[in-house]
Amino acid sequence: MSATVSFKVASAHGEQDVTLSYTRRGSGDPLLLLHGIGHHRQVWDPVIPALAAERDVIAVDLPGCGESPALPDGMAHDLSTMNTVLVALCEALGIERPHVAGNSLGGLLALDLARAQLVRSVTALSPAGFWNKAERRYAFAVLMTMRQIAQRMPLPLVERLARPAIGRTLLTSTIYARPGRRSPEAVIAETLALARAQGFSETLRSGRTVQFTDDIVGTPVTVAWGSRDRLLIPRQGVRAKGVIPGARLVRLPGCGHVPMNDDPALVARVVLDGSR
Repeated sequence: MSATVSFKVASAHGEQDVTLSYTRRGSGDPLLLLHGIGHHRQVWDPVIPALAAERDVIAVDLPGCGESPALPDGMAHDLSTMNTVLVALCEALGIERPHVAGNSLGGLLALDLARAQLVRSVTALSPAGFWNKAERRYAFAVLMTMRQIAQRMPLPLVERLARPAIGRTLLTSTIYARPGRRSPEAVIAETLALARAQGFSETLRSGRTVQFTDDIVGTPVTVAWGSRDRLLIPRQGVRAKGVIPGARLVRLPGCGHVPMNDDPALVARVVLDGSR
């Protein structure tokens, strides 16, 4: 069941009230789950049962995504602000130095938290920030196109397309290698989440200058990449290993950019192994 939490965050305009939506399940060491741009926390649903058997799992809607409102005026939807918010979230929930797993933008946020020595471990699934200029332009163009299509489609059309497997493929094959495995209800919900994400445009703009170039020491890091990632191509994983030599680089055979639905058992095992 979803919950919300509100807390104060320092900004250039003084303390601001921020509210985030999340779900919490399981017991054990805390594990924070972070989704990608324009997505929502439900993208983790296929792996949460396995993770919750061994971890206290907190899946959060990032600011301006899912059920979480955008950040207040004067607070940017950029990397540093997002992670300031996530640190404040952990304090509000009584979580100290959680393990973190993130996908895409969430993977980049997780790595940035690790760079600041704020987490116990990181598992980054196809994290953003290891692109070259051409790869970044391509990914951003695809994301903007997906957003525009989602915004322009009336809900009855989305519902009609989501029923058959071929329709779900048309809607989600950019991010899933096996889109037919995603339920119609999930595809409808994430299409609406993409269309309605208040923080999408500002978050994307802030990423134009982002490049992750720092090694991470003292924190276990796993970088995992789907072999069929069509948004952030798999060679970026090799580049990530070059930036973070101590990271464990894992290949996810047959998985796309958002691998949690393509192979839940494999992804859950990778996250659990990375958070020992």
